[in-house]
Amino acid sequence: MIKYLGSKRTLIPQIIETIGQMGPVTSACDLFSGTARVGHALKKAGFRVLSNDHNAYAATIARAYVQADLETIGEQAQTIINELNQIKGAPGYFTETFCEKSRFFQPKNGERIDAIREYIESRHFDPELKSVLLISLMEAADRVDSTTGVQMAYLKNWAARSHNDLELRLPDLLPQPKNGKCSAHQFDAIEAAKRLEADVTYLDPPYNQHKYLGNYHIWESLVLWDKPEVYGVACKRIDCKTRKSIFNSKPRFHQAMKEVIDSLQSPYLVVSFNNEGFITQEEMETLLGNKGHLQTITCDYKRYVGAQIGIHNQKGKRVGEVSHLRNKEFIFVVSPEAINLNIAAA
Repeated sequence: MIKYLGSKRTLIPQIIETIGQMGPVTSACDLFSGTARVGHALKKAGFRVLSNDHNAYAATIARAYVQADLETIGEQAQTIINELNQIKGAPGYFTETFCEKSRFFQPKNGERIDAIREYIESRHFDPELKSVLLISLMEAADRVDSTTGVQMAYLKNWAARSHNDLELRLPDLLPQPKNGKCSAHQFDAIEAAKRLEADVTYLDPPYNQHKYLGNYHIWESLVLWDKPEVYGVACKRIDCKTRKSIFNSKPRFHQAMKEVIDSLQSPYLVVSFNNEGFITQEEMETLLGNKGHLQTITCDYKRYVGAQIGIHNQKGKRVGEVSHLRNKEFIFVVSPEAINLNIAAA
């Protein structure tokens, strides 16, 4: 899967183990799905998963990794991916924006991304197949980019991987789980909380002011293929200035989180949150306390790579020092009655 800030890759074993000990749970809703790593793991574990994210690129990832099933789409997708790998490059919007105006990708790869994306758009693929092809292209681009992992800026000198040739691969699709067909949705989180019903809901909300749309604006443009006006050194989509999430606002986060929690229909709830977040462990526990029996698991982790190299300005000059190298991830577990969780804290 793509490089992603806030990915729960290292936390997934604890999340799956926690949900597996909840008793008669067959369905799970992932309300802030992001890269769909958690939804993918839940599907693999046999749960019927409902994924949701309000960004188009994230909803597309979920449609590929959670909703699409290997046995119905895998062979066809692989055949088309083989064809896409034979398409020669043709410069267009992507090359001009992300290889010439900015330096996220080598032009040779930008030209092939342009040509492949235009081909996908010209065909009338059904939504699941199109999503699988788009994620194959997104992941191929991610493997040859020149960033530290986010798209707020590109590296001053080309990353070694950027010189490699773009190559599409079939994403890691899964067969339909034993508990039924999964689905992907693109609602605002509060609306999703009201509309999506499952035995357990997993919440992994943004925890600070950094907007995922701004961090991954290239993927949003690649998926939508709307060729938007851009601004700044990073050539961000112009709507990065106007598309705001209340979960990225410290004054509004508490109330937004409360609205989501109060709107949930699930009898079980699992929330992961970071000690660098807008609210404290104690404040989160207060929000969750009236929903049922609450337990908190604490996991200690290295901070993401970008936080380990200091703060740099747009010219690449170091202007700030690393404050700390580790943080704590909390897993808050809410159940109708006390359950004996046997989870090893990381």
